[in-house]
Amino acid sequence: MTDPDWEPIMKIASAIVTNKGGRTCHAAIVSRELGIPCIIGTGNADEVIKTSQEITVACCEGEQGNVYEGILKFEVERLNLEEIPKTKTKIMMNVGIPEQAFSQGMIPNDGVGLAREEFIINSHIGIHPLALIEYDKLKEKAKNDQRVAGVVYKIDEVTSVYEDKKQFFIDKLAEGVARIAAGFYPNDVIVRLSDFKTNEYENLVGGYLFEPKESNPMIGWRGASRYYDKMFMPAFELECKALYKARSEMGLTNIKVMIPFCRTPEEGKRVIDLMAKFGLVQGEDGLEIYVMCEIPSNVVCADEFAEIFDGFSIGSNDLTQLTLGLDRDSALVAHIYDERNNAVKRLIKQVIQTAKEKGRKIGICGQAPSDFPDFAEFLVECGID
Repeated sequence: MTDPDWEPIMKIASAIVTNKGGRTCHAAIVSRELGIPCIIGTGNADEVIKTSQEITVACCEGEQGNVYEGILKFEVERLNLEEIPKTKTKIMMNVGIPEQAFSQGMIPNDGVGLAREEFIINSHIGIHPLALIEYDKLKEKAKNDQRVAGVVYKIDEVTSVYEDKKQFFIDKLAEGVARIAAGFYPNDVIVRLSDFKTNEYENLVGGYLFEPKESNPMIGWRGASRYYDKMFMPAFELECKALYKARSEMGLTNIKVMIPFCRTPEEGKRVIDLMAKFGLVQGEDGLEIYVMCEIPSNVVCADEFAEIFDGFSIGSNDLTQLTLGLDRDSALVAHIYDERNNAVKRLIKQVIQTAKEKGRKIGICGQAPSDFPDFAEFLVECGID
């Protein structure tokens, strides 16, 4: 399996094959964004495929991918983009890699429904935000701790032209987000605030100093619960300042903001109030704030969330695993994981109906519509925007 640390390598890979993982694991999601073939959950790929062996990875032959020995011949089918029909339902894109924004922006689209910060933070920054904030304290501690000294050395190496280390984080995140927003301007670009889990944050430079050990990070200290926590709040302030810079200083007001993993309406209010304190005021210069609908509570209390947020984006990947009570990264239960399960579809239909009744926008950023044409049809019939 892969995690955000692998993304720089994944960017230069021709294909990805893993032993473990399900259809919505990290490798599957990122490979779709990169436009490269990916086969997950093979069980023994690292035993069968040898280093430097020439193979062909094919994901165009149905639901199951295949790995062939040798390099096979293939045909390229080209489509005339002008002949693609315009749909009433808006087709937005999932984008996380700034370098690809301008080329992806040339594809017929209605904007970006999900712009992930994680790739920018992992690849363009690489340092835990709290390590940058606590830089002076770390320098002092480094005198008696070799591991901390290594962290300080790495920070100095990466941020050599920055006297204010916090500004490095703000500038790099703002640049990455701005590049995506510019690539799709003037269409909306919905930027999801950071949603690293504790084990993923720990992998950043200096992360081990600030991240707790959790038994189940997938449903632990992530998303909204981090932002207002006194330990992480200074880091959240840097995120907000970066988005403010991209919107206000660079003029990219097509940037909207989305809050992930917001468990309760009360959490939503706290985060929105905190964002305003850090310069991101809902409604100012057209700023809209959305919430991910990826927890059953988001559906059950959708009427309350609709009073707080400007819209919803259904995160069908997490919503499915939390509804069915399974780990979406586990190959052992991958056969049960299905967004088309009646329980999941009922929740999705319910939240779309509530959003419509409350006059709120609603979309989906999970990959089910691209995997299953019948699921896309279901969403359209429900009235998704």
